[in-house]
Amino acid sequence: MTTAWSVCGMCTVRCPIQVEVDNGEVVWIQGSIKGGLDGSLCPRGAAGIALLKDDERPQSPMIRNGKRGEGKWRKVSWDVALAHVADRLKAAADVHGARSILFSDRGGPWVDLHQAFVRALGSPNYCNHDVSCARNTNHAALSVFGFGRKEVSYDLKNAAHVVLQTRNIFEAVNVKEVKDLTAAMDQGCRLSVIDVRATITASKAHDFYLVKPGTDYAFNLAVLHVLIAQELYDKAYTRQYIQDFDALAAFVKPCTPEWAEAETGVGAGRIVDLARRLAQAAPRVIWHPGWNTARYNDSFYVARTAYLINALLGSVGTKGGLPFALKAADVGHKGLKPLADLFPKPTEKRADGVGWKYPHLDAGPGVLSQAFEAIRTGDPYPVKAYIAYRHDPLMALPEPNHSREIFDQLDFLVSVTFSWSQTAWYSDVVLPLSTYLERESIVAHKGGLKPQFFVRQRAVEPRYDTRADWEILGGILKAMNIPGWPFESIEDNWNYQLAPTGFTPADLAKSGSISLASAPGYKDRNALKFKTPSGKIETVNEKWEKAGHPSLKPYEPPTSAPEGAYRLIFGRCALHTQGHTLNNPLLFEALPENDLWLHPSAAKASGVADGDLVELKNGSYSARIRARVTDLIHHECVFMLHGFGHRLPVESRAYGRGAADNELMTDGLGKWNPVGGALSMQENFVTIRKV
Repeated sequence: MTTAWSVCGMCTVRCPIQVEVDNGEVVWIQGSIKGGLDGSLCPRGAAGIALLKDDERPQSPMIRNGKRGEGKWRKVSWDVALAHVADRLKAAADVHGARSILFSDRGGPWVDLHQAFVRALGSPNYCNHDVSCARNTNHAALSVFGFGRKEVSYDLKNAAHVVLQTRNIFEAVNVKEVKDLTAAMDQGCRLSVIDVRATITASKAHDFYLVKPGTDYAFNLAVLHVLIAQELYDKAYTRQYIQDFDALAAFVKPCTPEWAEAETGVGAGRIVDLARRLAQAAPRVIWHPGWNTARYNDSFYVARTAYLINALLGSVGTKGGLPFALKAADVGHKGLKPLADLFPKPTEKRADGVGWKYPHLDAGPGVLSQAFEAIRTGDPYPVKAYIAYRHDPLMALPEPNHSREIFDQLDFLVSVTFSWSQTAWYSDVVLPLSTYLERESIVAHKGGLKPQFFVRQRAVEPRYDTRADWEILGGILKAMNIPGWPFESIEDNWNYQLAPTGFTPADLAKSGSISLASAPGYKDRNALKFKTPSGKIETVNEKWEKAGHPSLKPYEPPTSAPEGAYRLIFGRCALHTQGHTLNNPLLFEALPENDLWLHPSAAKASGVADGDLVELKNGSYSARIRARVTDLIHHECVFMLHGFGHRLPVESRAYGRGAADNELMTDGLGKWNPVGGALSMQENFVTIRKV
């Protein structure tokens, strides 16, 4: 029996794991004891063995034979597949320039490899999935602090009061966060949840605030009003660190709890009580700004006011609040040598407009939906080749039929994936990625209270003719005869990255990670530095103001549902990750399809009883799904889990089960807010009819 120290790949959290292997077979997976999880793992992580053994995943490189989406393929060797991809990419670059190539992934700790690959191609067009996830939150942090959302930590373990708004922490599971929060609650930490339905997280809360969909911004403005009007904020911290406090005070003065009650449906007294409890717990307070905030047109401002509430309570940069995430240099170590530095940064402007048309937006992950718009229009230039790496925009983004029409304008579409997906099925070439148990990774840096270097180790050899990401991307560059890629093995990658650090691959092999600090570290609360022009937390941000977006935007009530329609709300659960785990044998057995939460009043109006099959309709798309009638949801909305409604014949288990929420989001790619750079995926309405 041997142990491989690895990193889970069943969701985007990427928990450290230890994998027990006997005679070349994985027999057990658990959360890493050396990585701080003490064996704990979520259901998805435990189902990793089922992914490994699944014979319905892509098993060899394939080139499309028939029309896109027909599912007619011919299996080829890796040499043939890589040569074909290289020829098609070179053909696009020869006619339209290297800028005509787009690459997207799901982000994460290993994007240095992907960004280096895109730079090697000569394209500026690297994007990730964040337009449908945390763009609003990241830009909210940039507009307030001058740095992104990951530059602060959530010190849940030491918190005295945690507010979760658009963060369902006990279902969209980060194992360490769950362990830290439950440990804090055991020590007396108070939990408050703001949501449109009673989630599992809400069931564990001391206080649950059921808000009218689309009114979170009004709720937050009222909390700011109470903190300032009743002088509950940290005055010394505010004087030292908050710029333009007077402007904020004047802006929220009309936003009384009574006003917010009329907007949100939450009693004024409860809003006042929450603000007072937060002040009593300050500065050990965390008002979570949210993860998946691609929801409403004002979600950027919801996240922004969450950060400002934290600031008024003195929790930013504070133990038990949002302390700064430390990097290698903060604890006396040199960082990894970036792979992206192997190639010059392209000087071409980005196709999605980030950095020039939208100068306030972060160019790192870009805005994928706007890159799709460039494919559609050819403006600012033609985008003709697209590589989707472990990313399924046809499931992740709204209105996939519109995206298919856009993809039809591409000369070439390639998918790198370890499971079948809507995007892979519509591609010209499928390059099968080894599952996370069959591949190793480059070295990654993780910032936090205890920064570290970590790596994924290969637990077993690939079952099928699949390859790791570093093999696939490096193979494409070699086939294109692009110079400058010096790596023949993963060890070459590791040695290159670790060269400045003084560590070696042998140091990583002991537990899969290298801790750069012996204990959690906190920066001096009296000497915090923010990356804004003022050096302070900015209530008013000049960059956003110059771009025509007010930092303090007056509240606008959400759009009312048409007669007989309901706002469509989506979310996650602990058993599935977006759409790519639906066909996993173990996870499918546990949750084979989604259902529709609707309030008894909505059920009565539609003539629907619990368990009935109903038809949802929006525009030209309709879907059938079972009704779950419950008073644990706001009466103006309906809810369904995201990622269901698969229509691929190669997925025998997931095929035809449940409904796809994203197909009910009509004109969804056009519903985005340039102020925060994210889609507005909960600005859609559906009608309900009993079948």
